[in-house]
Amino acid sequence: MEKNEKETICVTGGTGYVASWLIMRLLQFGYSVNTTINNNLDPGGSFLENLANAPKKLKIFLTNPEDPESFHPAIEGYNGVIIGHSVDFEDKNDEEVKIQRSITAILGILKACLDSETIKRVVYTSSDGTIGFIEGGPDVVDESLWSDIDFIKKVNPLGAIYCMSKTLIEKEALNFAEKNGLDLVCVNHAWVFGPFVTPQCSIIVLHNMAMILGNWSSIEYDSGVIALVHVADVARAHIFLLECPKVKKGGTFAQVQI
Repeated sequence: MEKNEKETICVTGGTGYVASWLIMRLLQFGYSVNTTINNNLDPGGSFLENLANAPKKLKIFLTNPEDPESFHPAIEGYNGVIIGHSVDFEDKNDEEVKIQRSITAILGILKACLDSETIKRVVYTSSDGTIGFIEGGPDVVDESLWSDIDFIKKVNPLGAIYCMSKTLIEKEALNFAEKNGLDLVCVNHAWVFGPFVTPQCSIIVLHNMAMILGNWSSIEYDSGVIALVHVADVARAHIFLLECPKVKKGGTFAQVQI
């Protein structure tokens, strides 16, 4: 994205751990930011209004993931979109319902990006869970590999529904982008740790604190090895992908693992 086009960015799911940190960084770097908040789950994004530069450069929109049209006002006229998407673990529906609901929501946002006709690039916040579960797979993975849903069910790791959801969502998003010529990049980050700007400590930070305090039983991670990445580096990767004009290895999409 050219420098004169980097001033207007939409970040969806703005009250999330990574998304809120991203908004803080974008505002610090002089971007104008629109962010969306799911009005079914968390209408309270007032803490974002207290971030530096927010009074002049941040607008908050209430949206409904089941109503793709609700994203149009936040996206229309902007140059880039960062999709910060999380799985609702409090949802009492079964796995298939949760996953399909998430896929529908993401495709709705991507459709809004197409309709805007101004979006130059979309960055999707994915996870290393989309490439990290391959039975007997290689030690080093790249964007040509995908987690095996059946293998995830078999080993049932911490956050299994999250890994399955992210894998299926990312596949659908990349297929949509390829078919419609949308410039989409996925960030496949490891387990995020670091400070937070949200009013409450996020679940993932609580898990990290459990590790620091030696309470491994609370996270039930079978392998005993967890890949970590600092939230500041995750934010930096997203912003780099917005600003760098050449990130694709071919076709209409790419994945970046950190």
